[in-house]
Amino acid sequence: MRYLTAVALLLLLGACTQSSTALLQTFKTALMPRTGVIDTAKLDPRYRYLRVTHPGGISGMVLGYIDETPTGPVEVWYASDGELLRLENGRLAGNSGLAAQWRGVRLPALPSWPELAREPQPFRWQRERDVMPGYHYGVRDKLALTVIAPPSKTGLVGIDPAKLTWFEERTEASSDDALPPARYAVDGNRVVYGEQCVSRESCFRWQRWPAGA
Repeated sequence: MRYLTAVALLLLLGACTQSSTALLQTFKTALMPRTGVIDTAKLDPRYRYLRVTHPGGISGMVLGYIDETPTGPVEVWYASDGELLRLENGRLAGNSGLAAQWRGVRLPALPSWPELAREPQPFRWQRERDVMPGYHYGVRDKLALTVIAPPSKTGLVGIDPAKLTWFEERTEASSDDALPPARYAVDGNRVVYGEQCVSRESCFRWQRWPAGA
């Protein structure tokens, strides 16, 4: 039974990959390289997209599926070249294809973003992750999340930063690793933009991108 399940899953992933490749080709056609702006009218409104900025340039990702976990739904985004992002309520819950890969990320159940915005003091919590390459298992990040003023410089496109609620998340000195701060821009209870580093040298930005507008 396990073998049949695995075969069925591989067939499903193969079909998803073919579909996503066509969708991401459309995304590339809609992208204007000089400005990084995307022509949303060229995107299929049946699907959800991310605009991702990384050291190699600007690319797009398509939502493949949503993985239900004990701590909440995890969005699984993928690109035609094999890159993958797992986002749980806007936080990175795993990735592949970047210089550092987070595997087996353990996130606790956390308050909603509106609840966190009302916290008078920094909200402290702990994340655990396994990192490749190098076989670093059980890396512990002790994090402090605070509300901040809208930054003067962001990677946002087409949205006024002042209309969003901003958070900054810093690793504390007692953590196993010292990552640059992460930032989240929240509209209501939904993160629409994030800045995240998977190592001290490898960082990226992502933004939810509408289709069919």
